[in-house]
Amino acid sequence: MATKPVLAVLETRDGALRKVSHEIIAAARRVTAGDGSVDALLFGTAVPGSADELGSLAADRVLAAIHPDFGRYHPDGFAATVASLGASYGAIVFAATATGKDLAPRVAAKLGVGLAADAIDLSREGNGVVVTRPVYAGKVIQKVRLGASPAVVSVRPNTFVADPTTSGPAASAVETVAVPPFETRVRVTGIKAPDRAALDVTEAPIVVSGGRGLKDPTNFHLLEELADALGNTAVGASRAVVDAGWREHGAQVGQTGKTVSPGLYIAVGISGAIQHLAGMRTAKTIVAINRDKDAPIFKVADYGIVGDLFEVVPRLTEEIRKLRSEK
Repeated sequence: MATKPVLAVLETRDGALRKVSHEIIAAARRVTAGDGSVDALLFGTAVPGSADELGSLAADRVLAAIHPDFGRYHPDGFAATVASLGASYGAIVFAATATGKDLAPRVAAKLGVGLAADAIDLSREGNGVVVTRPVYAGKVIQKVRLGASPAVVSVRPNTFVADPTTSGPAASAVETVAVPPFETRVRVTGIKAPDRAALDVTEAPIVVSGGRGLKDPTNFHLLEELADALGNTAVGASRAVVDAGWREHGAQVGQTGKTVSPGLYIAVGISGAIQHLAGMRTAKTIVAINRDKDAPIFKVADYGIVGDLFEVVPRLTEEIRKLRSEK
């Protein structure tokens, strides 16, 4: 393990690196334990030309897999390419995003090794990788040791933060890698974005989520105003709200929605069913606003406000705007 580098499989959107790509490299550095190198792999139709953005990755090498079909996510082509590189690496790290959750199992199956998904911590132990991950809807934190090589892992977004003291040197150039022949069984023909551009809940440093306590979909304007006051904040929702058609599925936080780990999570009018807790309980700080003092959400909250959200949220928004205007 110590003699082999770690491969970080990056993600792009519309030709630009996603924020989670930096987190993947930070996670890969954890696996090296400070005495190994990290290679970053990205996919595209041409060699990327943004040297500044790629240099900020601080990977030891930046590799590019170039193919005419790689303008969008290509399950078969991506999996074949990563698997063809597998023997050269001690570990391969993905993000536990929609793309990573589809790609990582494909690669693991091709390599004949196991997959530890949704990691919240990584370390190296001898020749293996120790993965810490939530299981049973987040009720238990499990540690597993992957002894096979390469160890295949996906990491939860917003969990790993790049540390300048452990980052490697910025790669000076992009190296192309060979794309092996592959059979196309699945092709992404297009991606439909929401009508209005919104910050993805999995990438936002702050998430404000609403539940049935809001009583009506029009009342989500209260959360949108709070998110605007906070800045760089995404608006999420519980499953009940999404099932009722109040918000789009892309905003759903929970076991059957998206898993988030923001620095701050504000749950408004959400009782805290176990399915919802599974998607947000690893947030750094959790604030709950609910009129029911016995709501399960308070058991995981760092701060709780028992009160009428229709009074609390506008007041909170007002106070935040005052504080920001004074700076």
